[in-house]
Amino acid sequence: MDARVVLQAVRDAKAEPFHMKWAAEALASGAMSDAQAGAFAMAVITRGLSTPARVALTEAMRDSGVVLSWDLPGPVVDKHSTGGVGDCVSLLLAPMLAAAGAYVPMISGRGLGHTGGTLDKLEAIPGLSTEVDEQAFRAMVGDIGCAIVAASKNIAPADRRLYAIRDVTSTVESLDLITASILSKKLAAGLESLVLDVKVGTGAFMATREDAQALAEALTTTANDAGCATKTLITDMNEPLAPSVGNAVEVATVLDVLKGGERAPRLKSLTVSLGAVLLRLAGLAEDDAIGESAMLSTLESGAAAETFARMIHALGGGADVLDGATLPEAPVIQAVPAPEAGYVTSFDGVALGEAVVHLGGGRLVQTDKIDHRVGLAEVARIGASVAKGDPLAMVHAADEASADRAVAAVLGAISIGESAPPERPLILGRVG
Repeated sequence: MDARVVLQAVRDAKAEPFHMKWAAEALASGAMSDAQAGAFAMAVITRGLSTPARVALTEAMRDSGVVLSWDLPGPVVDKHSTGGVGDCVSLLLAPMLAAAGAYVPMISGRGLGHTGGTLDKLEAIPGLSTEVDEQAFRAMVGDIGCAIVAASKNIAPADRRLYAIRDVTSTVESLDLITASILSKKLAAGLESLVLDVKVGTGAFMATREDAQALAEALTTTANDAGCATKTLITDMNEPLAPSVGNAVEVATVLDVLKGGERAPRLKSLTVSLGAVLLRLAGLAEDDAIGESAMLSTLESGAAAETFARMIHALGGGADVLDGATLPEAPVIQAVPAPEAGYVTSFDGVALGEAVVHLGGGRLVQTDKIDHRVGLAEVARIGASVAKGDPLAMVHAADEASADRAVAAVLGAISIGESAPPERPLILGRVG
């Protein structure tokens, strides 16, 4: 078989699983040229794939590199989010699940566009590196119960190549290719159970509920058909999930939750809900209520905090991470004053995320170096009552000029009205 046969099958909407298997193998080996890979991606976004073909592409991309297997005394589980603003769930969820008896080999990514990356946030902790070899990764998961690391080049190489081509051919938004990309990397970690968090709203990549529902159904069906027990939550991203957006500032928020603080109720609530779904899928809880109780108990007992500290130390961070004293601090902290009295009614989530990127907390191009110190803290909630001049957020910046620009950007991203909007649920739907 050659690329022309596969391309014609996709164009005719007659792609079969064996076509997808060949395509993934050819992407990984180089037998498919960049031009052919671009044509393949364009054909998929134009014609779409059947469910069996999408599952076959996902499995073949997973199998194009190393697929981990585990021999552990408990279930192997993980979570994936489609990305949002102030979303630091992974940093909290992994140690909570490990403290509840699960094993979490979490292979994560870096910042993408206006959304922050789990690895960038973790690396705000001095001395920490998420680049570890497979032997060290296995040892951490087996000993501590969880590890959050970067993907090696041996994980789903077909996806690595196809993603780069999609980026330059404007085919990133293909539902089939998004699904195969997300799941090929996650399933290569050797998971038994997976929970997905598909976000929708002004701070999410999925702006409408219909788009989020379609992606949630595609992800859930594909993952289950590929042999991984999976459920999906569709969640609101019309405001930051945590009251902080950045790297060190989000780590500080996670530490607060781990130590029993209540500064981030939405972050804590969603983490508990996602964890409960996984504990039930993995057979560690009979229902979601028991799972939620088990998740909360890991915080109340201090077991999650201890597990987090052990993981950070194993990745090269200080053993005293829980006191937060080692986190880098920005030299300039400036309030964003409310221009008038009223209630916070809405956020432009993309604008908030981009404000952090322009502070240096994200990347404008792939080679940009992250300034882990900068970001937004103490961001007001939707519905919050403010007087004129009250702080809507605190800008953490490297200098006065960038702080002033960020203040203006945040003011443009937050709307204030005369009355509080109705409260919106955090979890909008469930699939699977």
